Amino acid sequence: MPRKFYPNDPKCTAPSFDELLKPTENALATAHPLVAKANRPLQMNFEQQLRALVYFHLEEHTSGRHLIQALEEDDFARHHIAPPDGIQKSSFFEAINSRGLEQLGHVYQQLQNQASNLLPAQHTELGELVGIDGSLIQAVLSMYWADYRDGSKKAKVHVGFDINRAIPSKIFLTDGKEGERPFVGMILSPGQTGVMDRGYQCHKSFDRWQTEGKHFVCRIKANTKKICIQMNPIPIDSIVFYDAIVLLGTAGVNQTDKEVRVVGYRVDNIDYWVATDRRDLSAEQIAFIYKLRWQIEKFFAWWKRHLKVYHLIARTEYGLMVQILSGLITYLLLAIYCHKHYQEKVSIKRVRELRIKIQNELRDSGYKYSMASDFTEQRSDLLYAKT
Repeated sequence: MPRKFYPNDPKCTAPSFDELLKPTENALATAHPLVAKANRPLQMNFEQQLRALVYFHLEEHTSGRHLIQALEEDDFARHHIAPPDGIQKSSFFEAINSRGLEQLGHVYQQLQNQASNLLPAQHTELGELVGIDGSLIQAVLSMYWADYRDGSKKAKVHVGFDINRAIPSKIFLTDGKEGERPFVGMILSPGQTGVMDRGYQCHKSFDRWQTEGKHFVCRIKANTKKICIQMNPIPIDSIVFYDAIVLLGTAGVNQTDKEVRVVGYRVDNIDYWVATDRRDLSAEQIAFIYKLRWQIEKFFAWWKRHLKVYHLIARTEYGLMVQILSGLITYLLLAIYCHKHYQEKVSIKRVRELRIKIQNELRDSGYKYSMASDFTEQRSDLLYAKT
């Protein structure tokens, strides 16, 4: 059923929704305008497209059809989100699958820069940490480009996550079969430290990243061959049981050309082996950095569950990237909003508070408008009676 507070009342407004979108103002002003690809004029400009997509993620709509129905039947969405003349289903999906990607990328980059400058950085003593991981998106068989295996289609996002500020940094979209290691060089900048799981272990990459000035903390397989060059002292009563400068791999096969540091430590009876080029930190700090990698796993889980980012509203690679970028933009907007009002990271509690606040503002504005209308009618009746 459509949610209606005061039917057909265009004066119902939600200042909190506009405040949420306020950080996009400068980016919208400098983004290239959308241009129609045919003689027919655009039914939805980029700002309207952005507002609709943020509204989709914020309100946890379950499908594109769900969003279209809200834009048609929900008073607030119809008057303040949808284009003035409305939007047809075919036109909406045509826009999502073919327009707005360049502009969304621009808005995302601007917001990411804003959030990086605004949000406080934790663990600064450890340097600039970037969690790197990939996440599969369940596709449908008609998405022929999302190759995975016979009878199954999946896409994959490769994400860089700013661990110190708990926000995404860079993202790439591929089919599900695409390897993850090549994207480390695209995500990392010189001076940053990539934090990665065992799937990213590659001895040639360890050499290349060091040459490029890109640091890494990467878990490796326990049975990886190590040629010890120098043992480092291990503190008493530490979780660390191994700390050495080594050459990894087998000579003449896959051995590293450059030395790496390997730290072994034990937590809850599980042994972890981590390779790194960071020699400026203690072994315990290296272990702590790898523990921080779980932040990107938590981000993926939260992002998918509460913003419905993986509920497909597009089938093309272009359209899916539009959907993914809009989900990242929504997350960054929420991160800025939660910091401004609560000095906290994004949480579902604060997101629910925002949703309720928007609904209360709609009720309140509608109530005031209704009372004013009733007062005007009563006054008119009195004047009519006196005459």
